[in-house]
Amino acid sequence: MTKDTSGFDREIKEGYRFEGPHIALGGAMLDGHGIKGLHVGLPLKTLNRHGLVAGATGTGKTKTVQLMVEQLSAAGIPSLVMDIKGDLSGLAVPGSSHPKIGERMQQIGLPWEAGGYPVELLTISDEKGVTLRATVSEFGPVLFSRILDLNETQTGVVSMVFKYCDDHNLLLLDLKDFRMALQYLTNEGRKEVEREYGRISTASTGAVIRKIIRIEEQGAERFFGEQSFDPDELLRLDDQGRGLVSIVRLSDIQDRPQLFSTFMLSLLSEIYATFPEEGDAEQPKLMFFIDEAHLVFKEATSELLDQIETIVKLIRSKGVGLVFCTQTPGDIPDAVLSQLGLKIQHSLRAFTARDRKAIRKVAENYPDSPYYDTAELLTGLGIGEALLTALDEKGKPTPLVHTLLRAPTSRMDVLTPEETDRLVRESSLASKYNKAIDRESAYELLEKKMEQLEEEAPEDKPRGKKQRSVIGGTLGSTAGRQVLRTVARELTRGLLGALGISGTTRRRRRR
Repeated sequence: MTKDTSGFDREIKEGYRFEGPHIALGGAMLDGHGIKGLHVGLPLKTLNRHGLVAGATGTGKTKTVQLMVEQLSAAGIPSLVMDIKGDLSGLAVPGSSHPKIGERMQQIGLPWEAGGYPVELLTISDEKGVTLRATVSEFGPVLFSRILDLNETQTGVVSMVFKYCDDHNLLLLDLKDFRMALQYLTNEGRKEVEREYGRISTASTGAVIRKIIRIEEQGAERFFGEQSFDPDELLRLDDQGRGLVSIVRLSDIQDRPQLFSTFMLSLLSEIYATFPEEGDAEQPKLMFFIDEAHLVFKEATSELLDQIETIVKLIRSKGVGLVFCTQTPGDIPDAVLSQLGLKIQHSLRAFTARDRKAIRKVAENYPDSPYYDTAELLTGLGIGEALLTALDEKGKPTPLVHTLLRAPTSRMDVLTPEETDRLVRESSLASKYNKAIDRESAYELLEKKMEQLEEEAPEDKPRGKKQRSVIGGTLGSTAGRQVLRTVARELTRGLLGALGISGTTRRRRRR
């Protein structure tokens, strides 16, 4: 088609001219050619309006994230990166010059100088790094049920356990605390529970126990417990004023998506609960990059989706920006997608009629432009090229622009084992968080209570041999099921379950 290019330079210069602090991502392109000196950037003021980095495998999404994290760090903004593929540890060391890098940067008209950034490696598995832990209470009944993959009735049982422990000042710190509480409520404490909350299904408790055993076999007990990670650790700057890059290493648990996606949601809810309100700040205090974002929404219940949408809307008031990274915008629910002010779209593949139809739908997510046939361009973008639109400092969408992205200055490859060991060894957090703490909690208190009940049992009943099976039985009645559902609703009103925990529980956890 014939394009009117007379106003292109003026439109891009005006649309991407920012008065406040901003970061430069690359240069504008038209008709497949870069225009030297016509730079494309992002204002820091609107980055807490969240964003999307999308594109097919191999089109440069990870390098775009690396580039953004570098620029943010240099501007004094910390980032948290969920690194599922293990590609981003190279941020810690300078990259190497290459003729292709020089050619790209010359075409854009920006300088390039190799440099590394302050990096903290975090882990919830056997990867090397600072161990991230959270208590069962911090997960809350909704997320704890999600990680166990429970149905509605089983989730009701979990909610009842949380409610009982909160009402009776019993700390749920690790998995053995929860198992002991579940065992007590099914057996020794059964009559007490029935009086206060209604009957509990022993068949469902048996299913819950089996699910707990399964996630224990997957290593989940490693991150349930104390010392619980303090989200304020993510906000540090180095001695040069650069923002810390916290990388959660997840490459060894790619086959357990519920594990890391649920942990990520728990961390988000904890950030929301503990960070103060920031108002309309000039820049975000933390950027959160969520790789393989479709795993967050996959098989999520409607209630959980509602809560995710709510936290996406509200967490920006805490100065936190979220960037979802996935293959296509269709992986993100429309209610969440509509909240994303920044969109960076890499190339898509069109092998089938369905692919072509999907690409036309993706093109509708972007502003109309007289200079681009968006649907056609989406399949013709080169590696390290993207369509980009953002929000300017007044909150208005910037013009759609085909962007040649600048090359990262850190290593575009992983750290060696020796470099990883050195980074962990020099961490100021490793000694603080890599040692598990096991203080008195629900397990110890309920164990004492059960022993006391056995001692007080009548002489004609055998002591120490009470049946504690949690397998068998059925939910007593329709009324009993309604009680479970009511308790579940009451406990899940807070964001992602964790915010539904009482202030008393949260204060106890922080002591």
